[in-house]
Amino acid sequence: MPAGTSSTTTPPPRRRDPDRAERILAAAARLIASRGFHGVGMAEIGAEAGIVGSGIYRHFPSKEAILVALLDRGMTRLEAGAAEALAAATSDREGLSLLVRDHIAVAIGHRAELAVYHREVHTLPEEERRSLRRRQRHHVEEWVHALAPLRSEMADGELRVLVHACVGAIQSTLFFRSGLAPERLTALLTGIAHGCLGVDPM
Repeated sequence: MPAGTSSTTTPPPRRRDPDRAERILAAAARLIASRGFHGVGMAEIGAEAGIVGSGIYRHFPSKEAILVALLDRGMTRLEAGAAEALAAATSDREGLSLLVRDHIAVAIGHRAELAVYHREVHTLPEEERRSLRRRQRHHVEEWVHALAPLRSEMADGELRVLVHACVGAIQSTLFFRSGLAPERLTALLTGIAHGCLGVDPM
């Protein structure tokens, strides 16, 4: 060994896994959707995400913080999809059909996350719950505004009934396993959702 050198080497700095927080949220969604928020512990979420020991606390200080992040992400996903759908539409009818298509895609592709949103929103702290409810109401308003020109004979309250019926029909798939292929389920839900709205799909 050359003089003046050390036999020990400094290990490279630990790199934080950028996907770890996403793995935690995905694991939490699966477990909470299956067993409920109060039926799942932090250690179980960590184990499901493949994180050993206290590593989960480097990203989320509590199980409640995980729920807040999970529901916020779910609402953000719906908001972003709606904004993209409405921006891409070249007609009122196309915009409505794109809204339906996006909501179905979220319900099928992110089933556990949306189920947790539907079932556990009441578990959030009051401030976060109110904020999420405001965003939810704004999201419904976008649907109502898209539907109104196509059902001009209907009053505002009637339009809201149709929108809630449509969204409820799509989200009914969150609570049972149909066993259908995603393509067939999408086709069925598309027809049902447009039927609730009284507008033919495009």
